[in-house]
Amino acid sequence: MQLDPDRLENRLHDEFSATEPQVRIVVRQAVDLAEAGQYEADVGAAVTAGLVVAELGDAPSGTVPERWNWWMGSLELAFGGYERFSIQRYRT
Repeated sequence: MQLDPDRLENRLHDEFSATEPQVRIVVRQAVDLAEAGQYEADVGAAVTAGLVVAELGDAPSGTVPERWNWWMGSLELAFGGYERFSIQRYRT
């Protein structure tokens, strides 16, 4: 199953009560991650809306971009090469 950006957008709004700018940047980064194929090569699973929501749900707390960065940080420590998918800044 491939990443459906619209489904991810809806799930992020529903699960985390995220703002539009927060959702937009995370969806963009998730699409980039999925298209790169790096996660699938490292972990053996496709990047899907359900996976992203589950991983962000495991983060200790924070906004959706902070949760995303927590996940990317974990992947960076485990495999390397994920820093490029982290979010540096976004408009609130």
